[in-house]
Amino acid sequence: MARPKPVTFDKVKIVAENRRARFDYYIEDTFEAGLALQGTEVKALRAGEASIAESYAEVKDGQVWLINANVPEYSHGNRLNHEPRRPRKLLLHTREIEKFVGAVERKGMTLVPLSIYFNRTGRAKVELALAKGKQTHDKRASIKERDWKRDKARILRDRS
Repeated sequence: MARPKPVTFDKVKIVAENRRARFDYYIEDTFEAGLALQGTEVKALRAGEASIAESYAEVKDGQVWLINANVPEYSHGNRLNHEPRRPRKLLLHTREIEKFVGAVERKGMTLVPLSIYFNRTGRAKVELALAKGKQTHDKRASIKERDWKRDKARILRDRS
């Protein structure tokens, strides 16, 4: 029987990426969530202005919220412009939310956004990961492994 293909999301335009998350956390599982946005937030995202470097997600009252994500005010917005660091609701199925609640409460895991992007239909999506934090010695081991892979590639390239 053939192995199932890994889940890949339809990322057309990546707006913001959290590269540090893959270094600081062990990524267990990834999910795609919709974002509930206001009008000027969509325009600011389309302009490519967003940061999720220090953001996280949490479950409150059966809903998932993206906390501390920075979508700066739209430059041509007027007095109806949005607040840059407001909590944004993530649109997920109930079963996925229940899975998050169980993992966060029982296993001590964290919900970390990996990227914000637009899909083929033009909707803003968040790639959300269920992750477990790395300790300092684990981070050192990943740095050591990354350096060794780079040196190994250099050695092989020089020999041929």
